[in-house]
Amino acid sequence: MSTHRTLVVVAHPDLATSGINAQLAAAIRDLDGVTVREIASVYPDRRVDAAAEQELLRRHDTIVLQFPWHWYSVPGVLKEWMDQVLTYGFAYGAGGDALHGKRLQLVISTGGPEAAYTPTGHNRFTMAELLRPLEATAHLCGLEMAEPLVLHGAPRATREDVADHAARYRELLSAVPAAAN
Repeated sequence: MSTHRTLVVVAHPDLATSGINAQLAAAIRDLDGVTVREIASVYPDRRVDAAAEQELLRRHDTIVLQFPWHWYSVPGVLKEWMDQVLTYGFAYGAGGDALHGKRLQLVISTGGPEAAYTPTGHNRFTMAELLRPLEATAHLCGLEMAEPLVLHGAPRATREDVADHAARYRELLSAVPAAAN
């Protein structure tokens, strides 16, 4: 029986200044079968080694994208990574089945409170609605998208809030089912 392997792609533009994402990455770094990849530090010039990243994706069963919510989307560093790595012939299109059947887990922190992400809230849309482009990407790539883990109101989160969220994150990654492929 093979061990389930999880690749965590941490996409914070400056993790050293992060109050939340650095703590979340630290909380799961020691888990068996988990590889943490801080892409802004690996590629400070944003020139991604697509072949290396694609090989990492091939070797893992679950792909976690961990990032702060920026302007209703992923941070630029993650968008660039996606553009360079999730290519035709690898992730989709003719012969592009390398990710089929793998699991995609989003781990997101937002600046606004949960109430802001409702039809009557400040942002006018739910997180589920705002995440539709990532859901479409997962579908195109043949990934099974898991329920996102979201920490709302990150700038106002207490130490206890962050610790509780980090514990949920560890539990989530520890409970990942055995690989289907």
